[in-house]
Parts: sequence; structure tokens; C-alpha cells
Amino acid sequence: MGDAGEGLIDAQDDYQERLAERERLRDQQLKGPRLDPARERERKSLDLARAELSRQAAATPHPVRRAQIETALAEVERRISSL
Repeated sequence: MGDAGEGLIDAQDDYQERLAERERLRDQQLKGPRLDPARERERKSLDLARAELSRQAAATPHPVRRAQIETALAEVERRISSL
């Protein structure tokens, strides 16, 4: 029969290793690049607008309306590139 104390020591070592790994991962996440939530929301909004305008441009047969949509699409592209 094995010594019960050895199992307890092994369990404590495993626990300490897991705890150290968790702390290391947390530190890496905190040191990583922080993204501005407002800019991320704006970027997602502009991406959605670009997708919708592209869809409308493809579906619009009227040349004047297509020109308006393409102008709006160019503005969205300009704003995305400025982010």
C-alpha cells in the first residue's frame, strides 16, 4: 500500500502548477493590446453599412440611385480607412 501523504503532496503540487499557469495567462491577457470598445463598435457598424450598401448597389437598377449608393459607399470606405 502506498503512503497517503505522497498523494496529498502530489495533489498540492498539481494545484500550485495550475494556479501559477492561471496567473501567467491572466498576466498575458492584461499586458496584451487593449482595443478601444467605442472604436470597435464603430468599425463593426461601418462594416455592416458597407455590406448593406454593397447589397443595395448590386440590386438597384436605377443609375442615379446607384450613383448615390456608390458615393455613400466611398464615404464609408474612407471612414473605415481612417480608423
